[in-house]
Amino acid sequence: MRNIVRAMKVNKYFDQFHALKDVSLEVNYGEVMCILGPSGSGKSTFLRCINQLEKVDRGGIWIDNELAGYRIAGDKLYPLSDKQIARQRLHTGMVFQRFNLFPHKTALENITEGPCNVLLRPKREATEEAMALLERVGLANKAHAYPQSLSGGQQQRVAIARALAMKPKLMLFDEPTSALDPEMVGEVLAVMRQLAQEGTTMLVVTHEMGFAREVANQVVFMDEGQIIEQGAPEEILLNPRNPRMKNFINAILL
Repeated sequence: MRNIVRAMKVNKYFDQFHALKDVSLEVNYGEVMCILGPSGSGKSTFLRCINQLEKVDRGGIWIDNELAGYRIAGDKLYPLSDKQIARQRLHTGMVFQRFNLFPHKTALENITEGPCNVLLRPKREATEEAMALLERVGLANKAHAYPQSLSGGQQQRVAIARALAMKPKLMLFDEPTSALDPEMVGEVLAVMRQLAQEGTTMLVVTHEMGFAREVANQVVFMDEGQIIEQGAPEEILLNPRNPRMKNFINAILL
C-alpha cells in the first residue's frame, strides 16, 4: 500500500521541553490510525506538525511523498515560503477540539468560505457541494443557522463538513469529542465512522477506546513524546505489552 504520511525521527522542542522524541510512523491511503495517550504525551503536537501549525526541529514528515515545510536542493534543505506551506496544507483537513467556526457566518457560509476564497471555486458550485456535505453530516436543516444557535455536536459536525469541503487527501482529528457533552459524542463519532467506511484516510487523536477498537487499522500509544506501542487494535487494546499502556487503558475503562 502507498503511504500518505511518513514521519521519520520527528523531534519538536518548546524551549527546553522536548515534546516529540524521534517519532516515526507511516499512514497508508484509506487507513484509519488512532493515537492514544495521556495528556501532554505529544499527540496533538504531532498532528500540528503534520499540518505545519508547528515546525519540526529535527527529522522530517512527508505528505504524499512531498517533504513538509522544506525543499531539498543538492544536500541542503531550504524552508518553504508561507505561500508554499499554505499550498502543502491543502492536502490535509484538520478538525480541532474547539470547533473554530466563524461566529458571524452561517453553517453554509462556514463551509463555502475555503472553497470560494482559497480554491476559487464558483459560489454556486461550492454552495451545492456544501449542502451535500451538510446532508452527509445530518445537518441539511441547519444550513442557515449561526454557530451560537447550534449544539456543540452540531458545530463539530459543521467543522468536519468544512474540512471535507477542501477535498483533502488526509483528515486529521485532534480529540474531536473532548469538548462535547457526553450525549453529543455519539453523533460526531457516527459521522467519523461513516467517513472511515467510505475509505477516508484519517489520523485521529482520541480517548474513545470503543471507536479506536471498531474503526482503526492501526493504534499508536504515545507517552512523554515517544511512541511506546503500535499495532492492530485487537493487539494493542486487548493485550497491551507495555505496563504504561496497560495502566492507561485500565484508567480509561474504569
